[in-house]
Amino acid sequence: MEQRKPFTVSDELLASHGQRFLNLLIDTVMQLILFFIVLVFIVAKAEASGDKTFVNSLPTNTLAQYTITTCIALFYYNVFEIFSARTVGKWITQTIVVDQNGEKPHNEMILMRSLCRLIPFNALSIIGFPARTWHDSISKTYVVDKRALEAEKRLFYTATTLNEE
Repeated sequence: MEQRKPFTVSDELLASHGQRFLNLLIDTVMQLILFFIVLVFIVAKAEASGDKTFVNSLPTNTLAQYTITTCIALFYYNVFEIFSARTVGKWITQTIVVDQNGEKPHNEMILMRSLCRLIPFNALSIIGFPARTWHDSISKTYVVDKRALEAEKRLFYTATTLNEE
């Protein structure tokens, strides 16, 4: 019996630069909203306890700001991409994160993908063709147009089934 070749993601399925830019923009806005919510809780807790030292030093404490924003970014991307392979930006632009076979990536791949977003200038790595960033390449994931992926997989598996008969 012949070994069936698995489906693999092609460059034609990759999300466009415009979709990737919109994903970044929308996800950044969502993270800012989360940051604001976290700050509201921090200030409320400080008010309730009467200890305002951390809150008062926050505007000048770069390390605290970086730590909070990094935690929010990691939380945001991990939660959305582990559970649905999509962030809010990807839902709106109809894109999805997949592995090389067009399937939902393993959690470890998503964790690696999220950590790689912390590489300085990672966002600029989208420049060029095809539209893949360092966090895509290092984690071996792809951001693809969801509808095009579904259509291509349907064609692939229909053709594979017909060839087997």
